[in-house]
Amino acid sequence: MEFKDLDHSSPRVETALDRSLAALINDERDLPFVYLMLHCAAVALAGVGLFAVRDERLWYLAPVYWAVWAFGVLDRFILMLHCTSHRTLFKKQFGWMNQLIPWALGPFMGETPETYFAHHMGMHHPENNLPDDLSSTMKYRRDSLLHWLSYYGDFILFGLPRLIGYHARKKNQKLMLRAAVGELSFIAVAAGLMAVNWRATLVVFVIPVVVVRLLMMAGNWGQHAFVDASDPANPYKNSITCINSRYNRRAFNDGYHIHHHVKARTHWSELPAEFRDNLATYAREDAIVFEGVDFFMVWAYLMLGQWKRLAKCFVRIPGAPERDEAAVIAYLQSRVQPIARDASPSSAPA
Repeated sequence: MEFKDLDHSSPRVETALDRSLAALINDERDLPFVYLMLHCAAVALAGVGLFAVRDERLWYLAPVYWAVWAFGVLDRFILMLHCTSHRTLFKKQFGWMNQLIPWALGPFMGETPETYFAHHMGMHHPENNLPDDLSSTMKYRRDSLLHWLSYYGDFILFGLPRLIGYHARKKNQKLMLRAAVGELSFIAVAAGLMAVNWRATLVVFVIPVVVVRLLMMAGNWGQHAFVDASDPANPYKNSITCINSRYNRRAFNDGYHIHHHVKARTHWSELPAEFRDNLATYAREDAIVFEGVDFFMVWAYLMLGQWKRLAKCFVRIPGAPERDEAAVIAYLQSRVQPIARDASPSSAPA
């Protein structure tokens, strides 16, 4: 099996600027994040500049801004936010700088402050896509566009109130307050900016939040589309891994989602090696691994009923059950059916 994903286990700290920036952070392997922060800041400044355009000309500039935002930094920013939520970026003496990603850059990238951390770290990982996970896919038919639209609509309308309620029930007062303060702060600032320049506010802040939440729920759906009803708490059976994709090379190996649920603090640079070294475990667990696609493509193929395309991307891991194309399709289809709330939980293998 050939591996094309980047292994960043040896950081490149070459220039004087590299060394100066590396001195600020906990792990030199995360130096790309510091440079990415600078790129995102440049996009954010361009967004601020749009507020100077107060007439219809803004609608001609908006597509250019969105293109740079979407194809230049968005995917990389979200995965930087993800990685730095799991592993603090800046050293303790520079701790205030850890707030720059969620509070200063996040609102320009469609992420309201603190809500990602409260959802992903405080709720999604502890609940592991089981029924108490507010973003659980289990109860839906995961090859149905209507079911996905219901899933996304539920999240957009009720996601934040339910997240706050979840943390209140779990007595996670700090996370409850962080989510509430972050979301309400964003709403208050956006409302104020609407009075200054409503067009720019829509372009820079409001529309990106709607788009990013759609993308994140499509991605989560793809990550947790193929769930084994007999063992839904097992990460090898409720998550997928995508290898050898452009997305992995851009977005810090995000495709290795199975192991991320096995050991969430594994550094992003170590994930390709972990997969290579533990193929026997993936085979024994009959894990679903795709090659050359990302979670969004998996989601799209499911919505379009493209089972043959999914089967062509399916990785036949040595030691796993042997299947021809028809058997692969049947296997995948068996794992997208709705699962009752009382399905027996299990845990990851040792």
